[in-house]
Amino acid sequence: MTVKPWLLLAIVWIGITPPAIAQEKKTREQKVREDRERVEAEGFWIYNDLERGFAEAERTDKPLLVVLRCIPCEECVKLDDDLVDRDPVVRPLLEQFVCVRIVSTNGLDLGLFQYDTDQSFAAFMLNADRTIYGRFGTRSHQSEWVGDVSLPGLAKALQGALVLHQDLSRYRETLAGKRGPAPKFTAPERYPSLEGKYTSQLARTGNVVQSCIHCHQIGDAERDWYRSQGQPIPDEVLYPYPHPKSIGLILDPEERAKVEGVTEDSIAAAAGLLPGDEILRMNGQPLLSIADVQWVLHGIDNSGGRIVADLRRDGQPKRLTIDLPADWRSADDISWRVTSWGLRRMALGGLYLEELSDERRQEAGIDDDRMALRVKHVGEYGAHAAAKQAGFRKEDVVIAYDGDDRRLREGDLLRAGVQRHRPGDRVAATVLRDGKRLELRIPIQP
Repeated sequence: MTVKPWLLLAIVWIGITPPAIAQEKKTREQKVREDRERVEAEGFWIYNDLERGFAEAERTDKPLLVVLRCIPCEECVKLDDDLVDRDPVVRPLLEQFVCVRIVSTNGLDLGLFQYDTDQSFAAFMLNADRTIYGRFGTRSHQSEWVGDVSLPGLAKALQGALVLHQDLSRYRETLAGKRGPAPKFTAPERYPSLEGKYTSQLARTGNVVQSCIHCHQIGDAERDWYRSQGQPIPDEVLYPYPHPKSIGLILDPEERAKVEGVTEDSIAAAAGLLPGDEILRMNGQPLLSIADVQWVLHGIDNSGGRIVADLRRDGQPKRLTIDLPADWRSADDISWRVTSWGLRRMALGGLYLEELSDERRQEAGIDDDRMALRVKHVGEYGAHAAAKQAGFRKEDVVIAYDGDDRRLREGDLLRAGVQRHRPGDRVAATVLRDGKRLELRIPIQP
């Protein structure tokens, strides 16, 4: 059987191993150590040594490609390096970069490397002087990446970075926006919830996996910091790196930022964007990928703002403005995110909710505009068992939360729980169970 490269990439990313490439089951520890041995033996990628990468880029005047890839997370979607290294289009492009492979975030400069930490694969293309050309790697589903990334898309992002690198003096001013404001903490291990548990280095002896700070732990630590300060988690932290789909913009994963579709009655539709448009810049920033679009969106406050989009339509230049209304971020879906697990502990006592099917809605007599969230899972252990201890059961249907019975998503309840309430509060919830209404209370937790 012949497997197309893009399909094989998708198969590897979603964690399904075809029989032809099946491997003997190994522990995470073995995989991480063998990965290092293989990469260092091949000698193409610099392994977990950013400073060496920057020094080599300065010496050779090549741009850097820094790939943050979570090796220990078997359950995470990840890029298959062997496939990328063999690709006849991507490989020659990689050879024009100094390639650095980072497998943990220990000691990572969070002032420079700002990205969606719910990813398990993220790439930065940058200059030796730390000028960022662009980002690559996005995700809008727990396990499927086919609509967000592709090898052709990676190749075009690399090509775009090479163009910027060759004429950096021309683009330097417009690239300034690729750097974000100073973070609260300069490295992951300096967050209070991680400090003392991790160091700036992976363990070379002992258990390397347990010494690793995973990407998603940075997002968890950021949220924990607000909770520890007694503050509501801000919208910009709850809804990080909004996906373009949240404003109705469907982009082609095989291109840099080419419009594949526009959702009817969406923000993108109101702006006048059309399928086939090639978005070249947003707020002056050159775009290399969907992740670059997310970076621009991430920088817009939830109170509203405006994006100036320069594009090419039918071969002609065109400029449009995208007006983002107040609370525009809340349209994004956060339920797929790894960090939503922690939010479920805080706001739902460990409940995992999903929309009730239309058929079951009709059977229960619930109107289309009313809340109907089925309890898909009830946590069993520790703080995630709080809802179970409060009387909630799997297959309960939540029809009101905190006095609100509008048709809301699970993410909306997560937001309400962590912004309106503090640990120790108990939020009223109405559930349907076997045709009967029950009044229960969900404990809000740290």
